[in-house]
Amino acid sequence: HQVLFNLVNNAVRYTPAGGAVTVSAHPHNGSVEIEVHDSGVGISAEHLPRLFERFYRVDTSRSRADDDGTGIGLAIARSVVEAHGGHIRADSEPGMGSTFTFELPVAPPAKADRRHA
Repeated sequence: HQVLFNLVNNAVRYTPAGGAVTVSAHPHNGSVEIEVHDSGVGISAEHLPRLFERFYRVDTSRSRADDDGTGIGLAIARSVVEAHGGHIRADSEPGMGSTFTFELPVAPPAKADRRHA
């Protein structure tokens, strides 16, 4: 929940009025892969390796929101995803928007307790 909230919140914050934010999910090799894509301002390549560091922020003029955040949302997202055995990445190009993708393992079905059946 927190991961998706942070990613969608950022997508909305950095997408101009009239732009689009899409969320999709699909199975992928025993995991579920969730993508948040926006048609926003994008992020230049030199920032991508550091996006998930605590307090790291890209140029605040990219945002259309009044408050530009603290720079911990993506670090929290990475921490939560990794705590659940998954991984997260960002792909972006300036002027073309961004896609944040995280993948989480699908829990195996719970086995029925046959002792009481």
